[in-house]
Amino acid sequence: MREESSRPGDITGNTYTDLAAVTPEAYAIASTSRNLAREQVGNATPEDRVRQRCSIAVGDFAMAGLMRFAGDPVEAGLSALGRQAPIIVDIRMVQAGILKRGHASEVLCALDFGDDIARERGITRTSAGFLALRDQIEGSIVVIGNAPSALLVVCDMVREGVRPALVIGTPVGFVNAAESKEALRALDVPSVSNAGTRGGTPVAVAAMNEIITILAERAGHAGPGY
Repeated sequence: MREESSRPGDITGNTYTDLAAVTPEAYAIASTSRNLAREQVGNATPEDRVRQRCSIAVGDFAMAGLMRFAGDPVEAGLSALGRQAPIIVDIRMVQAGILKRGHASEVLCALDFGDDIARERGITRTSAGFLALRDQIEGSIVVIGNAPSALLVVCDMVREGVRPALVIGTPVGFVNAAESKEALRALDVPSVSNAGTRGGTPVAVAAMNEIITILAERAGHAGPGY
């Protein structure tokens, strides 16, 4: 029986869409994982959906308790996708992992921009890429899974008045990863992040892809690869 949601179109019961599962076997595996995650994590809100998927991505339900949400980020992401806002990511693994189905947004990688800035300033290529893309960050979805330096740059831009629609920041590591996510959560911008040093590409991609999945479900698509 499908649970009712306070937001029309949210599917929080047994019906599930997986845009990447295009065969019955793949869909069966995804559905089984999702059912386990619903039981362990809960299934009352869109944020629970993100917690579920991030836990599945790392194979550890403890990740659900580490996820942090600010400013109604799922709705902010859905609205941005509806406007076909660009998705700007830090590295190619994140770019490759984000679903290309279910939305019409361009997925840009910071590594393709700003080489001259990196050389001139001696900063990381991901940081330089986001600086080069400053004008496109307004209203965009930013997804950072690996580069704390890039997330700190984006946080600086937000403080200076640049307003992304959503920032998903889950960089992993022992140098500035936890600190950059804390800085993100202190800002008045919709965000998805996680506490501590854990995170990485799987978490960032899972959060973004779950928002894309919810968009597809609201459009009336359900089932394997819809």
